[in-house]
Amino acid sequence: MKIIVNYYFDYKSPYAFLADEYNTVLSKFSNVELRRLPFTLEIKKYLGEAELDANGQDILNSRNDHQWRRVKYSYMDCRREANKRNMTILGPKKIFDSRFAHASFLWASQYDYRCDIFHQKVFSNFWSRDLDIENIDSLIALLLQSGIQTRGFMKFLESEGFELLESIQRKAENAGVFGVPSWLVNGTDLYWGLERLGDVEELVKGILNEK
Repeated sequence: MKIIVNYYFDYKSPYAFLADEYNTVLSKFSNVELRRLPFTLEIKKYLGEAELDANGQDILNSRNDHQWRRVKYSYMDCRREANKRNMTILGPKKIFDSRFAHASFLWASQYDYRCDIFHQKVFSNFWSRDLDIENIDSLIALLLQSGIQTRGFMKFLESEGFELLESIQRKAENAGVFGVPSWLVNGTDLYWGLERLGDVEELVKGILNEK
């Protein structure tokens, strides 16, 4: 019997970007099935909206001082971790709608290891400001660069793509997921936050030792 670990991510989350490579620790368990699943954050609900101009000034002015302090701390915290691993994290100049990239990931999921290539490219390119995850043409180009067929992709987006994304979102929320990165083990044990993967690994080890 396999242990199912659902890993929830959002491409616009720096913490999910940092957590993503840590998932390799779970791949060493032959009877663990890791399922990457997109979970679209609605950042404006808890951090307000922002969009920066060429001078780095917010042109929307909808965030309060407390929200800005939280945002600034989060990026400072993520950059510290990124620097330890020689990773680049450049904060985006607006809050992106990541649903298009998430639906693209679901399309790519049918292409095995090529999906991993696409997934990594989206994360790294977005956080170096080399990818607009709302731009369909850019996402198509990245799919092709990853060796993924795009014939039928637009029809997928217009029909079952977003429906599947919405279904994943609702199931995740019903299971208690509220943010990313999150791990749900066997549908019952939920862990949230970059620092919790060690707890996920310990839980998996404990389940395996019981068998």
